[in-house]
Amino acid sequence: MYNKTLTAALAIAVLGVSNIALADKPGADWITLEQAVEKAKAAGYTTLHAIEADDDAWEGEGMKADGKVWEFKLDGRTGEVLRDEED
Repeated sequence: MYNKTLTAALAIAVLGVSNIALADKPGADWITLEQAVEKAKAAGYTTLHAIEADDDAWEGEGMKADGKVWEFKLDGRTGEVLRDEED
C-alpha cells in the first residue's frame, strides 16, 4: 500500500496532476492508476487535472501541448484510449 501511494505521489509530482479522485473502485484486473497516468502521458497529456475510475474506464481531464484542455477515457483493463476530445 505504501509503495502504491508513493508511486502515485511521484506521478502527481512529475506530471503535475492536481486532483486525483476515485469515483468508483478500479476492477481487480484493471491497469493501475500509475499505468493510467502513463497511458494519458503517452496520448499527449502534459498536465492532468483529474483522473478517476468510472464504470469500466479511467476518465480524466488534462492539458496537452497545444495549451487546450482535453477529456479522455481509457479502457480500465488495457489502457486503450476510448475517447480523446477537446473540452
